[in-house]
Amino acid sequence: MKRADVDSLVVQLPDVAATEACARCLAPLLVPGFLLYLSGDLGAGKTTFVRALLRALGFDGTVKSPSFSLVESYDLSKFRLYHFDFYRFDHQEDWMDAGFDEFIGTPNVAVIEWPERAADTLPTPDLHLFLRFPDDEPSGQRVMQAIAGTEQGRACLIRLARSDDDC
Repeated sequence: MKRADVDSLVVQLPDVAATEACARCLAPLLVPGFLLYLSGDLGAGKTTFVRALLRALGFDGTVKSPSFSLVESYDLSKFRLYHFDFYRFDHQEDWMDAGFDEFIGTPNVAVIEWPERAADTLPTPDLHLFLRFPDDEPSGQRVMQAIAGTEQGRACLIRLARSDDDC
């Protein structure tokens, strides 16, 4: 089930396959400079989403969680994608102190897990995805809320809402 308005889309994800399908729907919409935030509880599917996104973008190598390295980069045909994980940051400026600000923006695509750890020091994302476990649903199910922060993000929401796939 999808519910959408101009700035927000809510999708029920009954299983991992549905999460991966959503990532595949989003992949062709990414362009250099795109900024994607992923928020949600531990185990909610953030890294699974990124792994499927990279596969859909043509990356066939190993996709590791950046939980310990803080960042993983992937050279793709149209751009370089940086996958950040801010979970271990203690202060909102830690990402800038690490020099990560130089990787956000054109010509790259940046995907940031746990952006709330950087509070208000990050730029506005094109799209912010919130993955959560529904309180009244069986295990394995997720709910994804997508919120657009820019016109590019709004265009993505419109296309995702019209998609015939699981997302």
